[in-house]
Amino acid sequence: MSPPAIVAPSILSADFAALGKACSDTIEHGASWLHIDIMDGHFVPNMTFGAPVVTKIRPHVQRPSTACGRGTFDCHMMVAEPKKWVKEFQKAGCDLYCFHYEAAVISTAAENPADHSESKTSPKEMIRYVHEQNMLAGIAIKPETSVDVLWDILDNPTKEEIPDMVLVMTVHPGFGGQRFMASELPKVKALRQRYPELNIEVDGGLSEATVDHAADAGANVIVAGSAVFGAKDPAEVITKLRSAVETRR
Repeated sequence: MSPPAIVAPSILSADFAALGKACSDTIEHGASWLHIDIMDGHFVPNMTFGAPVVTKIRPHVQRPSTACGRGTFDCHMMVAEPKKWVKEFQKAGCDLYCFHYEAAVISTAAENPADHSESKTSPKEMIRYVHEQNMLAGIAIKPETSVDVLWDILDNPTKEEIPDMVLVMTVHPGFGGQRFMASELPKVKALRQRYPELNIEVDGGLSEATVDHAADAGANVIVAGSAVFGAKDPAEVITKLRSAVETRR
């Protein structure tokens, strides 16, 4: 049996003028996690917000009492230098630090925003480093990246270098409101077949109309932005998204 259903509304679609309340309300509506999209304008052609905003919204949502529990801040790091920001986001209240494979294979080993390093990091080194900062580690792949790049990482005998979650993007990262790419679901299916207990997240274009396809493929962590924050009854949408996964476990 796959892991439990987790609904993680993306606060990129929330009301920024009342973001703290929007976050707490969404958890009260039944969301498991909050998905927090961090974009730096380099890795993706858009900018959102940084650690100071995470610090401000953290008091509005109780920290999870267990790993992957209710209230988890799932920070999706669409940044060119992911290792530089690990400590900043840990201090801000991040629970799950999800970096991109594509960034980790070409970025530096610098550990602070102002630092420079000639050394390179790697996906395995990043996962270990995130774990050393007492956070869960996630690794994300873009649509143009083959799922095959993850096998060596997930089959690693070193536990500290194995991610707690894999994120399969079902849109091109950088902007909300894009159409769901069903072409990415074979990656989800392949992951679920090989790793029955892995948390597999899908992000991009998820709604009541598309969640069944993602759930059929084996995704258990559902990110939805406008489908939740733009709904007349967000609680009802969250319930339907969760049910789509639970009925297929």
